[in-house]
Amino acid sequence: MNKRRIFTFCLLVILALTAFGAQAQTTVWIVRHAEKDLKNPSDPDPALSLDGQDRAKDLATLLLPQRILAVYSTPFKRSRQTAEPTAYGHGVTVQMYDPADPAALAASVLRQHKGGSVVIVAHSNTVLELIEAFGIKRPMPALSEDRYDYVFTVIVQGNSLQLLTRQYGKLPRATTPK
Repeated sequence: MNKRRIFTFCLLVILALTAFGAQAQTTVWIVRHAEKDLKNPSDPDPALSLDGQDRAKDLATLLLPQRILAVYSTPFKRSRQTAEPTAYGHGVTVQMYDPADPAALAASVLRQHKGGSVVIVAHSNTVLELIEAFGIKRPMPALSEDRYDYVFTVIVQGNSLQLLTRQYGKLPRATTPK
């Protein structure tokens, strides 16, 4: 009987330490929308180019092994079209967010999807602001207008923050000097 009580006590201590020591990891993938169609320079809301459509599929393929709970996009066509293959592959709908308020989106993601994985499709001028909204220093001063191939992975676990940067899909076409 004494051994049984000791075993039960030890088991309870282990369970308590595990419950209090383990903190949920939230993972957020932040990408810029894929290449946009530039055939009509006066179009304020262009769709994706063929290269952009391929890149959106590449993103979906990259994230297919992940358990994505939500996909966020700005209301612009190019962002929605970049987000849709990933959302479809995970059986979720693309949710719109206001790109002018990255802090609100970051707070909402951390509150609603704690311990889960989320994808956010942004723009060249908002990707780095989103990273900062999660409490991480910008990994570079600016995101080049001709780069569509970065995926930034923000990992939040308790008070610990981590940023991973990688490229995906085809390398961008070399730009020719004008």
